[in-house]
Formats: sequence, structure tokens, C-alpha cells
Amino acid sequence: MHSSPYWSLWLLGFAMTLLFEAPFALWFLRPSEPSLFRRIVLLIVANLVTHPLVWFFFPELPLRRLVSLLLSEGWAFGAEAFVYATLVTAKEQDSRALVTRAVVTSVVANGTSWGLGALLFWR
Repeated sequence: MHSSPYWSLWLLGFAMTLLFEAPFALWFLRPSEPSLFRRIVLLIVANLVTHPLVWFFFPELPLRRLVSLLLSEGWAFGAEAFVYATLVTAKEQDSRALVTRAVVTSVVANGTSWGLGALLFWR
């Protein structure tokens, strides 16, 4: 089990992830989810579904670091896209456009978060 400071690092990482992803997720989801409050909740829920597993589960798998990284990021992308596609309230949008918007939102938000995190913390 990880020590308490690791949990503190996770909390910081979670907050930074939300900060990095928010501008993109809130903007890209706007046509599908008109309520800003609901878009913020969607961002938080999507990341609560994925972020703990990315930090605590995938790194503990007996796999090479690159494989673990690819699995965790694939999980984050797919699960967040699913959350975005299934929990928005727009009923008038066709399902293909809704899924496309959810996928693009997840790719851009996660790519930005991962890239900025790598720039700031990997040495």
C-alpha cells in the first residue's frame, strides 16, 4: 500500500488534471450539454472514474512501464468518452455526432493533460 504522501500527490495530480482538461472539456461538450454546471460535473465524474485507476491500479500491474502507460491512458480515454457520450442531456443531437464529440473531447482533454503533466513532472 502506498504511503500517505502518495495520496497527497494523487490529489494534487487529480486537481491538476481537472485544471488542464477543463478548458477543452467544457468547450467541446457545450453543444451537447448546455448547462455549464452539468459540464463541470461531467468532467469531475469522468475523471473520478478513471484517475484513481490510472494512479493506483495500472502502475501496480506486473507489466513494463510503457505497456502499463498505454493501458492506463487507453482506459482513461475510453472510459471518459463513454461518460461524456452517455451522460449529456442533449436529446436533439444524433448519436453519431454525440459519440464523435465525446471521443474528440476525451482525446483532446486527455492528450493535453498527459502532455502538460509529462512536461511539468517527468525529468
